Amino acid sequence: MEKTVIFRFAVREDIPLILQFIRELADYEQLLDQVVADEATLEHWLFEKNGAEVLFVLEDSIEVGFALFFHNFSTFLGRSGLYLEDLYVRPAYRGRGYGKALFQQLVQIARQRGCGRMEWWCLDWNHPSIEFYKRMGAEAMTDWTIYRLSGEALERLADTPAQE
Repeated sequence: MEKTVIFRFAVREDIPLILQFIRELADYEQLLDQVVADEATLEHWLFEKNGAEVLFVLEDSIEVGFALFFHNFSTFLGRSGLYLEDLYVRPAYRGRGYGKALFQQLVQIARQRGCGRMEWWCLDWNHPSIEFYKRMGAEAMTDWTIYRLSGEALERLADTPAQE
């Protein structure tokens, strides 16, 4: 008999767990040294500013995976999309369908909310995830390049007056 997959949205009391999942994911992606998030920052952005949402997938009342997502907006579609920032299942629980279930739950949320699309980034070397997303029907966006302005470059430009 198959287990029923249970999902739940994060609440304020989950902030330490959310940070733990973020650190585990960063470690998996070999980017742990780049994590500067802390509990106070997560509380502010997730629960005070409502900047993103976190959905957990559970096995026997234990959180085994999470997805952090938020809404973006497509001017061409004229409506919001769902942007998946992170999807992670703990290694001991992989291969049991939790990643697929979590992904499908996000797709259902996007549809329920009237989103026109769902988007995310995936590291080029992460072939297991790339193959997973392809099996779900996703397409790589080869015509677009991701740009980022952060850290000192962001601060420097913010301090520069806009030109008329």
